[in-house]
Amino acid sequence: MVMTDTTNKNLAYLAMDDEYVNPVLARSARIVAHRAKGSYIYDMNGDAYLDFTTGIAVNNVGHCHPRVVEAIKQQCEQLIHTSVVTHHERYIELAKKVVEITPKTLNSAFFANSGAEAVEGAVKLARYVTNRPAVINFRGSFHGRTFMTMALTTSKLYYRENYEPLPGSIHTSMFPYEYRSHFRGDTKAVIKESLDYMDMLFHQFVSPNQVAAILIEPILGEGGYVPAPEGFIKALRAICDEHGIMLIIDEVQTGFGRTGKMFCIEHDNVEPDILIMAKGIAGGMPLSGFVSRRDITSKWLPGRHGSTFGGNPVSCAAALATIDVIQEEKLVERAATLGDDMQKRFKKFAEKHKHIGEVRGRGLMIGIEFNDENGEPSKEIADQVAAKCMEQKLIVLTCGNRGQVIRLIPPLNISDADAEKACEILEKAMTLK
Repeated sequence: MVMTDTTNKNLAYLAMDDEYVNPVLARSARIVAHRAKGSYIYDMNGDAYLDFTTGIAVNNVGHCHPRVVEAIKQQCEQLIHTSVVTHHERYIELAKKVVEITPKTLNSAFFANSGAEAVEGAVKLARYVTNRPAVINFRGSFHGRTFMTMALTTSKLYYRENYEPLPGSIHTSMFPYEYRSHFRGDTKAVIKESLDYMDMLFHQFVSPNQVAAILIEPILGEGGYVPAPEGFIKALRAICDEHGIMLIIDEVQTGFGRTGKMFCIEHDNVEPDILIMAKGIAGGMPLSGFVSRRDITSKWLPGRHGSTFGGNPVSCAAALATIDVIQEEKLVERAATLGDDMQKRFKKFAEKHKHIGEVRGRGLMIGIEFNDENGEPSKEIADQVAAKCMEQKLIVLTCGNRGQVIRLIPPLNISDADAEKACEILEKAMTLK
């Protein structure tokens, strides 16, 4: 094969990456992104890849949405950074907007840079205000890779391995993962098993009056795109109310229209004490945050937490534009409708392919779990499907505790034609020979 100059440039950058970039930084696709627009990433060779990763649920409004780009440009010409030295308009405006779109009792916002940083801030708030040390998390969770959030993460061992000792006073409860439970087909029994396990924790490992917070993703992310079954989070809310524990909902991956609601917790009609957000908030710019109640945050004294770059003016401007796009283009409704159609299609497809164990999710956050011939989780099949998709220039990611799940997270404004194209490629890739 004769390489063009452009192709050689692409390969040259990969060679530089291999030489100069710390190899701990893993990338899923062996391409060099040169530009992106809408639902597509273009490499240095000009080849277009249909993106069903959205930078891991970040580009909810697609790549380089014109309104987000324009907001960034205008803000860069006006104010780029002041840190906590001064107040600035965009931070205040975004705090107001976030309060307007989150559950009604939440009215006090803080902005940071990354999901992990927001999780740490939320835990700090809960511990400070309750004056309690312990946190309960769940099996299969992913909350970040800093030391505190790594201790809260149980989706895969390699996020934690060789980093001990990790922060303590963290107790891991059982997530109601029905498909891999002993009670498949009996949701109530799965929920009961999980709640019984938490009751055991309270009797054998940690007193509930020492627990500052229960922290949960309403849909496990890295853990396999597993939605918490209906009724489970309401039960957690009742436990928290009984014992004076704060309920923290991690919406880093599920927020901003992804699940067919602006925030996934709306499906459960539950009011958390703290809601964490990141990823889809700012159209690709680095930003995260958490929102709580003023009666809680008023007890957190000024300076007890902060961030040099958190709530940067440019990122906040991008977030304001992103939220406007989601609302005005009705992308929450779009995610609900298209996601439902895709799930129905893949569930019907799965009926004829026994290696597909389960199709699940909410909105445009869809997981497809694969089994081997013995019904055990199959990373091999998931990797094979992802590789076949890549050959057809469709980028998808895997997840799950064994890497056995393909996760689908396209832009919420993906066209019908591109959604159909992706479904056809996936179905061919999932047809084993």
